[in-house]
Amino acid sequence: MKLQIRFNMLNNKLLDNPVQHFIRTNLNSDLQELALKGSPFHGIQTVELLQQIQSKLKCHKKLPTWFNSEGMYYPDKLNIEQTSSEATADFKRRLVSGGSLFDLTGGFGVDSYYFSKQIDRVVHCECDEKLSEIVMHNFKVLNRENISCLNADGLEILRQNNQRFDWIYLDPSRRDDHKKKRVFVQDCTPDVSKHLEFLFKYSNNIMVKLSPMLDIQAALSVLPNTENIYVVAVKNEVKELLFILKNGVLDEPKLNAVNLNTDQPSFEFLIQQEQESTIQFNPPLKYLYEPNSAVLKAGGFKSIARIFGLSKLDKHTHLYTSNSLVKSFPGKVYRVRSVLPYQKKQLKRQFSGLKATLKTRHFPKSVNQLKSELKTVEGDDFLLLFTSVNHKKMVLLLDQKQIFNKS
Repeated sequence: MKLQIRFNMLNNKLLDNPVQHFIRTNLNSDLQELALKGSPFHGIQTVELLQQIQSKLKCHKKLPTWFNSEGMYYPDKLNIEQTSSEATADFKRRLVSGGSLFDLTGGFGVDSYYFSKQIDRVVHCECDEKLSEIVMHNFKVLNRENISCLNADGLEILRQNNQRFDWIYLDPSRRDDHKKKRVFVQDCTPDVSKHLEFLFKYSNNIMVKLSPMLDIQAALSVLPNTENIYVVAVKNEVKELLFILKNGVLDEPKLNAVNLNTDQPSFEFLIQQEQESTIQFNPPLKYLYEPNSAVLKAGGFKSIARIFGLSKLDKHTHLYTSNSLVKSFPGKVYRVRSVLPYQKKQLKRQFSGLKATLKTRHFPKSVNQLKSELKTVEGDDFLLLFTSVNHKKMVLLLDQKQIFNKS
């Protein structure tokens, strides 16, 4: 059976059953060998087959719904790399509500797909004609009947139709004409900071997805009316920043650090509270705390100590400590077995042959240098953390197994 689509830019032959079977069975094949063999199908170029295989493979872990669905049509792998993962898209849908959402920069449509599970009507705009056709086809395969696909500039569609939506969503392109990455709001396309007044004519609620590399304060300086900022990590790797803008809101925004696909709780604080908080310093006590990457990106260095009643080891190291166990900490929690001064000869006698994992925080030597010096063996019996406190180098012998909140 062949899925029929009436599009101008897609090769329908790629959807024939024999071709789909070929794509599935060659996901782990050597692409250079396949290229040399050429396409075994009439009307299909070798480059088209290889693109489908490469792009489908990119979806394996990032987009399992697309990977596991029969009859999907895949764009260039760069489109897959630039799209949201299903984990982050599912998180975003929980931040919106209402009857309508306008996805101004639709891309591969993963965010629109998840928004459509929360919102009655979603409009997906994409300037690239072929990508728009691909997304329209895939939405039919996925039975998302409440999404309308438009091959057009989203800003122009808003201007022409003069229709209001409960939400507008933007994921501005972070690539220039030469495919180089861009980070600052003003360098992305479209530049949201230039269009805010216009966008608020069509919705009181705007969500903007931005680069995880972006400086949050720099973004706030050009995005007034920001009510919430979400730093979204997946398994302790920051993937995206979400700015929630509300028409007329002038209050200080709240920062939310989220670490998806872990059992770590989210963490929230206000920038002013962070700036006004004081912090206490202590040498390592009974428990050691390492905030997750979302908390660190959000910059809640003093707030996390204040809220959880922790002391910091050193002003240059984002490690915290306490004598009483804090179970709900958003990060890793370890029990401290011993604290030793960094004395090379003594440590070598004590740790030589020890099965341990080594980590450094604010320490002048690398892990490889320390392994060579101390003659430890890679293993999971203990964690040796090398750090500096008040200019004194020391090593903490920690239980390798985290007590709570594994990432």
